[in-house]
Amino acid sequence: MQAEPHRRERKFSWPLAFTLVVLLLALLAAFLFWRLESWPMRTAQQGSAELERLGRKARDAFFEIAKMQPRVTINDRVYFEKTSAVAELALVSRKTEVEHEFEHTWAGSTKRVKLHGTYNVKAGFDLRQEVSVAVDEKEIAVQMPRASILGVEQQQLDVLQFENGFWNRISAEDIQNELAQLPRLAREKAQQTSLTAEAEIALRKQLEERLGADRPLKLSFGLPELAKP
Repeated sequence: MQAEPHRRERKFSWPLAFTLVVLLLALLAAFLFWRLESWPMRTAQQGSAELERLGRKARDAFFEIAKMQPRVTINDRVYFEKTSAVAELALVSRKTEVEHEFEHTWAGSTKRVKLHGTYNVKAGFDLRQEVSVAVDEKEIAVQMPRASILGVEQQQLDVLQFENGFWNRISAEDIQNELAQLPRLAREKAQQTSLTAEAEIALRKQLEERLGADRPLKLSFGLPELAKP
Protein backbone atom coordinates (compact mmCIF):
# COMPACT_ATOMS: atom_id res chain seq x y z
CA MET A 1 0.00 0.00 0.00
CA GLN A 2 1.05 3.57 -0.80
CA ALA A 3 1.88 5.61 2.25
CA GLU A 4 -0.41 8.58 3.06
CA PRO A 5 1.14 12.00 2.36
CA HIS A 6 2.52 13.79 5.32
CA ARG A 7 0.02 16.35 6.74
CA ARG A 8 1.44 19.69 7.73
CA GLU A 9 0.10 20.95 10.99
CA ARG A 10 -0.48 24.73 11.25
CA LYS A 11 0.93 25.96 14.46
CA PHE A 12 -0.83 28.90 16.28
CA SER A 13 1.53 31.87 16.55
CA TRP A 14 1.15 33.38 20.00
CA PRO A 15 3.66 36.19 19.36
CA LEU A 16 1.72 37.31 16.26
CA ALA A 17 -1.60 37.23 18.15
CA PHE A 18 -0.12 39.21 21.00
CA THR A 19 1.25 41.80 18.57
CA LEU A 20 -2.18 42.19 16.90
CA VAL A 21 -3.91 42.60 20.26
CA VAL A 22 -1.39 45.23 21.37
CA LEU A 23 -1.81 47.05 18.05
CA LEU A 24 -5.61 47.07 18.35
CA LEU A 25 -5.42 48.31 21.93
CA ALA A 26 -3.04 51.07 20.86
CA LEU A 27 -5.37 52.14 18.06
CA LEU A 28 -8.35 52.12 20.44
CA ALA A 29 -6.44 54.15 23.01
CA ALA A 30 -5.39 56.67 20.35
CA PHE A 31 -8.98 57.01 19.15
CA LEU A 32 -10.29 57.54 22.69
CA PHE A 33 -7.55 60.07 23.39
CA TRP A 34 -8.43 61.99 20.22
CA ARG A 35 -12.11 62.01 21.13
CA LEU A 36 -11.36 63.30 24.61
CA GLU A 37 -8.93 65.92 23.34
CA SER A 38 -11.31 67.20 20.65
CA TRP A 39 -14.43 67.06 22.86
CA PRO A 40 -14.23 70.69 24.13
CA MET A 41 -13.75 71.99 20.59
CA ARG A 42 -16.54 69.87 19.17
CA THR A 43 -18.84 70.87 22.03
CA ALA A 44 -18.03 74.54 21.51
CA GLN A 45 -18.67 74.27 17.78
CA GLN A 46 -21.99 72.53 18.35
CA GLY A 47 -22.97 75.12 20.98
CA SER A 48 -22.00 78.00 18.70
CA ALA A 49 -23.99 76.55 15.82
CA GLU A 50 -27.03 76.14 18.09
CA LEU A 51 -26.81 79.74 19.30
CA GLU A 52 -26.50 81.00 15.74
CA ARG A 53 -29.59 78.99 14.82
CA LEU A 54 -31.51 80.59 17.68
CA GLY A 55 -30.29 84.03 16.63
CA ARG A 56 -31.59 83.49 13.10
CA LYS A 57 -34.83 82.13 14.50
CA ALA A 58 -35.33 85.25 16.63
CA ARG A 59 -34.55 87.49 13.65
CA ASP A 60 -37.08 85.62 11.49
CA ALA A 61 -39.71 85.81 14.25
CA PHE A 62 -39.43 89.60 14.35
CA PHE A 63 -39.62 89.81 10.57
CA GLU A 64 -42.83 87.78 10.58
CA ILE A 65 -44.37 89.94 13.32
CA ALA A 66 -43.09 93.42 12.48
CA LYS A 67 -41.36 93.27 9.07
CA MET A 68 -38.10 94.34 10.72
CA GLN A 69 -34.78 92.86 11.80
CA PRO A 70 -33.67 93.63 15.36
CA ARG A 71 -30.08 93.95 16.47
CA VAL A 72 -29.03 90.39 17.36
CA THR A 73 -26.03 89.57 19.53
CA ILE A 74 -24.76 86.09 20.39
CA ASN A 75 -22.57 85.92 23.49
CA ASP A 76 -22.10 89.71 23.22
CA ARG A 77 -20.98 89.46 19.59
CA VAL A 78 -23.11 91.30 17.01
CA TYR A 79 -24.44 88.97 14.30
CA PHE A 80 -27.20 91.12 12.76
CA GLU A 81 -27.60 94.88 12.82
CA LYS A 82 -31.02 96.46 13.16
CA THR A 83 -32.91 97.20 9.94
CA SER A 84 -36.54 98.24 9.65
CA ALA A 85 -38.84 99.11 6.76
CA VAL A 86 -41.60 100.32 9.09
CA ALA A 87 -41.59 102.75 12.01
CA GLU A 88 -44.39 101.30 14.12
CA LEU A 89 -45.93 97.97 15.09
CA ALA A 90 -49.62 98.16 16.05
CA LEU A 91 -50.84 94.99 17.80
CA VAL A 92 -54.15 95.87 19.47
CA SER A 93 -56.93 98.40 18.93
CA ARG A 94 -60.06 99.48 20.77
CA LYS A 95 -63.19 101.43 19.94
CA THR A 96 -63.28 104.56 22.11
CA GLU A 97 -66.14 107.07 22.40
CA VAL A 98 -65.77 110.58 23.80
CA GLU A 99 -67.86 113.73 24.14
CA HIS A 100 -66.93 117.38 24.47
CA GLU A 101 -69.09 120.38 25.16
CA PHE A 102 -68.33 124.07 24.63
CA GLU A 103 -70.39 126.91 26.08
CA HIS A 104 -69.67 130.62 25.96
CA THR A 105 -71.76 133.56 27.16
CA TRP A 106 -71.20 137.14 26.10
CA ALA A 107 -73.45 140.06 27.01
CA GLY A 108 -76.20 137.68 28.07
CA SER A 109 -76.03 135.71 24.80
CA THR A 110 -74.90 132.05 25.04
CA LYS A 111 -73.63 129.74 22.30
CA ARG A 112 -73.28 125.99 22.80
CA VAL A 113 -71.63 123.16 20.90
CA LYS A 114 -71.62 119.52 21.98
CA LEU A 115 -69.86 116.84 19.93
CA HIS A 116 -69.63 113.05 20.19
CA GLY A 117 -66.79 111.15 18.49
CA THR A 118 -66.07 107.48 17.93
CA TYR A 119 -62.41 106.55 17.41
CA ASN A 120 -60.32 103.47 16.77
CA VAL A 121 -57.31 103.74 19.07
CA LYS A 122 -54.27 101.56 18.25
CA ALA A 123 -51.51 100.55 20.64
CA GLY A 124 -48.14 98.99 19.89
CA PHE A 125 -44.44 99.81 19.61
CA ASP A 126 -42.27 102.53 18.14
CA LEU A 127 -39.66 100.51 16.24
CA ARG A 128 -37.35 103.52 15.91
CA GLN A 129 -36.41 103.00 19.54
CA GLU A 130 -34.27 100.24 21.06
CA VAL A 131 -35.16 96.78 19.69
CA SER A 132 -32.54 94.10 20.30
CA VAL A 133 -32.09 90.38 20.90
CA ALA A 134 -29.26 88.84 22.95
CA VAL A 135 -28.77 85.07 22.76
CA ASP A 136 -26.57 83.04 25.11
CA GLU A 137 -26.46 79.58 26.67
CA LYS A 138 -29.09 80.49 29.29
CA GLU A 139 -31.79 82.53 27.55
CA ILE A 140 -33.03 84.68 24.70
CA ALA A 141 -33.24 88.25 26.01
CA VAL A 142 -35.41 90.66 24.01
CA GLN A 143 -35.31 94.41 24.68
CA MET A 144 -38.28 96.50 23.49
CA PRO A 145 -39.56 100.03 24.10
CA ARG A 146 -42.66 100.29 26.23
CA ALA A 147 -45.94 99.99 24.33
CA SER A 148 -47.66 103.28 23.58
CA ILE A 149 -50.71 104.72 21.81
CA LEU A 150 -49.73 104.84 18.15
CA GLY A 151 -52.81 106.21 16.44
CA VAL A 152 -56.28 107.65 16.93
CA GLU A 153 -58.53 107.24 13.87
CA GLN A 154 -61.91 108.89 13.68
CA GLN A 155 -64.75 106.50 12.85
CA GLN A 156 -67.80 108.69 13.41
CA LEU A 157 -68.65 112.24 14.46
CA ASP A 158 -72.04 113.34 15.81
CA VAL A 159 -73.18 116.88 16.62
CA LEU A 160 -75.36 116.59 19.69
CA GLN A 161 -75.90 120.29 20.26
CA PHE A 162 -75.35 123.36 18.09
CA GLU A 163 -76.93 126.53 19.45
CA ASN A 164 -76.07 130.08 18.46
CA GLY A 165 -76.64 133.03 20.78
CA PHE A 166 -78.70 135.91 19.54
CA TRP A 167 -75.55 138.00 18.93
CA ASN A 168 -72.95 135.52 20.14
CA ARG A 169 -72.54 133.33 17.08
CA ILE A 170 -70.59 130.07 16.69
CA SER A 171 -67.53 130.73 14.52
CA ALA A 172 -65.47 128.46 12.29
CA GLU A 173 -62.64 128.78 14.82
CA ASP A 174 -64.96 127.48 17.55
CA ILE A 175 -65.74 124.41 15.45
CA GLN A 176 -62.06 123.75 14.67
CA ASN A 177 -61.10 124.03 18.33
CA GLU A 178 -63.82 121.63 19.42
CA LEU A 179 -62.98 119.11 16.71
CA ALA A 180 -59.34 119.14 17.84
CA GLN A 181 -60.36 118.27 21.39
CA LEU A 182 -62.01 114.94 20.53
CA PRO A 183 -58.95 112.90 19.37
CA ARG A 184 -56.96 114.26 22.31
CA LEU A 185 -59.67 113.08 24.70
CA ALA A 186 -59.81 109.68 22.97
CA ARG A 187 -56.03 109.26 23.37
CA GLU A 188 -56.14 110.27 27.04
CA LYS A 189 -59.03 107.91 27.69
CA ALA A 190 -57.19 105.01 26.04
CA GLN A 191 -54.05 105.73 28.08
CA GLN A 192 -56.08 105.25 31.24
CA THR A 193 -57.06 101.73 30.18
CA SER A 194 -55.01 98.53 29.83
CA LEU A 195 -54.58 98.91 26.05
CA THR A 196 -50.79 99.32 26.12
CA ALA A 197 -50.43 96.41 28.56
CA GLU A 198 -52.48 94.28 26.16
CA ALA A 199 -50.06 95.18 23.36
CA GLU A 200 -47.09 93.98 25.45
CA ILE A 201 -48.90 90.74 26.30
CA ALA A 202 -49.73 90.21 22.61
CA LEU A 203 -46.09 90.65 21.62
CA ARG A 204 -44.90 88.18 24.27
CA LYS A 205 -47.43 85.60 23.09
CA GLN A 206 -46.40 85.92 19.44
CA LEU A 207 -42.70 85.66 20.26
CA GLU A 208 -43.21 82.61 22.48
CA GLU A 209 -45.19 80.89 19.72
CA ARG A 210 -42.44 81.49 17.15
CA LEU A 211 -39.37 80.90 19.31
CA GLY A 212 -40.64 77.75 21.01
CA ALA A 213 -39.05 76.31 24.13
CA ASP A 214 -35.40 76.08 22.97
CA ARG A 215 -34.40 78.73 25.51
CA PRO A 216 -36.31 80.73 28.16
CA LEU A 217 -37.57 84.06 26.80
CA LYS A 218 -36.72 87.17 28.81
CA LEU A 219 -38.75 90.07 27.42
CA SER A 220 -37.97 93.52 28.83
CA PHE A 221 -39.80 96.77 28.08
CA GLY A 222 -38.37 100.25 28.45
CA LEU A 223 -34.78 101.41 28.67
CA PRO A 224 -32.20 98.58 28.83
CA GLU A 225 -30.71 97.88 32.23
CA LEU A 226 -27.24 99.33 32.78
CA ALA A 227 -24.52 96.75 33.36
CA LYS A 228 -23.21 96.75 36.89
CA PRO A 229 -19.49 97.51 37.27
